[in-house]
Amino acid sequence: MAFLDRLFIEIGHAWTTFLLRFLPEGVVSLIGILLSAILISTFAALTFLVMTFLERKVVARIQDRIGPNRAGPFGVLQPFADMLKMFTKELTTPAGAHKIVFNLAPIIAAAPGLMIFAVIPFGKGMVAADLDVGVIYFIAIGSIAEIGILMGGWASRNKFALLGAMRAVAQMISYEIPMVLAFMGILMMAGTLKLSALVEAQVLPFLVLQPVAFLIWLVSAAAELNRSPFDIMEAESEIVAGYHTEYSGMKFGLFQMAEFVAAYASAAIATTVFFGGWRGIDLPGVDIIPGWLIFWLKSYIIVFALFWFRGTFPRLRIDQLQAFCWKFLVPAALLNVLVTGVVVYFFPIMRVGVQVPAGAGWVVTTAAYLIGNAITIVLLLIFYRRPTRRAAAQFQAVEPTPAVIREVRPA
Repeated sequence: MAFLDRLFIEIGHAWTTFLLRFLPEGVVSLIGILLSAILISTFAALTFLVMTFLERKVVARIQDRIGPNRAGPFGVLQPFADMLKMFTKELTTPAGAHKIVFNLAPIIAAAPGLMIFAVIPFGKGMVAADLDVGVIYFIAIGSIAEIGILMGGWASRNKFALLGAMRAVAQMISYEIPMVLAFMGILMMAGTLKLSALVEAQVLPFLVLQPVAFLIWLVSAAAELNRSPFDIMEAESEIVAGYHTEYSGMKFGLFQMAEFVAAYASAAIATTVFFGGWRGIDLPGVDIIPGWLIFWLKSYIIVFALFWFRGTFPRLRIDQLQAFCWKFLVPAALLNVLVTGVVVYFFPIMRVGVQVPAGAGWVVTTAAYLIGNAITIVLLLIFYRRPTRRAAAQFQAVEPTPAVIREVRPA
């Protein structure tokens, strides 16, 4: 089983050893970088196809439908049919559009999702660039997509597209703040920004120690990724499709690819930070499933949760969406950081890169962090008791007024 766990690493080593027989080391390094980029791009494209199919099937089951079932067995070829349609549709550009910016926007929107894959540790040693500032890289690169969206809406010379782009950027910037704050507690616990080190620090998954932070992250990620019920910027119930109204063909396909690939990249980051990454059950001799397969399964559990959101929750208004972020999520995330900081001071997880609790110490440490989360929840319930009641009252069904039945007599 150890061979399967290092399967892709051994293949890479064998390929490098083979090339070193014929080429200089510098050329081999360059070829390795190019191959890594090609493999990551291919994996991202396949992820896009798989996620489009799975989302249709999952939402169809939630809505008591079948979903795609014509193209291939069980509809598995439907994503390829959609891809063929995207490639063959006419590429149109509005007459008044700024053509350079208009054509560049989909590329800039799609690139960050691919670049994030470079720092994701898919398994032990399976990371293209194991940066010491991996978390900061993820946050910084993820923000580039907002530039592509704003470029697309502005360059279209369409007031509806521009309004959709402005609304999208406002939403994405707003929800990035609680998302980053949700990571702060984890970083204080682990004492590192390196993603592979975060995985190594999780004897217990940080989801167990920081459930409040994970819930804040999950909601913020759904909004930042333009997933339901936060997909206001391109909702199908709107008059137009938002910032990509004027796009067609593969340009539109790149915007969709950006959304799905970024969704999986965020799920992979959450798997790394909250779910223990590639780590399975830490028991002697228990290594039945390879680490890269464990990582893949964990990440798709989060992806399934995002699909479930789409088929379950109603869409919010833009004012409700922004109020929920600034009036609840941001204060809740700040409160969680404050409480976590106090708990970390008395019950540290890592000190100078070394695990502090051991054996029975983990029981006390886990209890301390769970008590900290319980205190956070209680304080939030106290602070938001009245606003919660008012919000719940808005969603209560109003009983219809009894209709007046009049007796109709024949003339």
